[in-house]
Amino acid sequence: MSTPRTRLEERLRAVAQERYHDRHPFNVRMHAGELTPAELRRWILNRFHYQRHIPVKDALITAKFDTPRLRRMWLRRIQDHDGATDGEGGIERWLRLGEAAGLDRDRLLSGDEVVPGVRLAVDGYVNFCRLRDPLEAVAASLTELSAPGIMLTRIDAFERYYPWIEREGLAYFRNRVGQGRRDSTEALDLVLTWARTPEDEDRAVAALAFKCDVLWSLLDAVDHADTKDGPGEGT
Repeated sequence: MSTPRTRLEERLRAVAQERYHDRHPFNVRMHAGELTPAELRRWILNRFHYQRHIPVKDALITAKFDTPRLRRMWLRRIQDHDGATDGEGGIERWLRLGEAAGLDRDRLLSGDEVVPGVRLAVDGYVNFCRLRDPLEAVAASLTELSAPGIMLTRIDAFERYYPWIEREGLAYFRNRVGQGRRDSTEALDLVLTWARTPEDEDRAVAALAFKCDVLWSLLDAVDHADTKDGPGEGT
């Protein structure tokens, strides 16, 4: 017999499955080995703008929590990306991915080549986490339900189709498989516990749908960017 908790989980998992950006044409082409070096470098460079804002949005979420237990749980996510010291963490691993693909890290860090649509999508997500309540902010993170799967697909695709990228650069994807499973389990439990009314459930589902739209819009901007001046063009 289903319960409100199990029905909400089914709704959330359906959104994560049906609207996740693994279905976006750009990701489909990436995983089929159809991207040019210029296109892949453009994605790495623009996606870094999103990656570097993950600990920012997580800091905003952490500030909403009223217990040490919850703050400790979410603070770990910030450390996962920022690292405990310089030279560690997900942001560093993404910079190394860029270097493995032939992008200088100073070029990524400058942000000068980030396309406007990516900036708009990332700003929208950060502001969502800034302004919404903990239920919605945490529910938006549940795209992590689908993250381990896309990471495994991406590792296979990069190793199979893009041998010009040094294998050491794929460490970000490998680390996120386990982190995504852990983080999505924790976040899902919070959302299922906090959503006590049908209105709460609808807000949680809408928040996750919004996050899926953010990731989709980010890829739209990368896919439709003018490549004449894009990173890696002509190499």
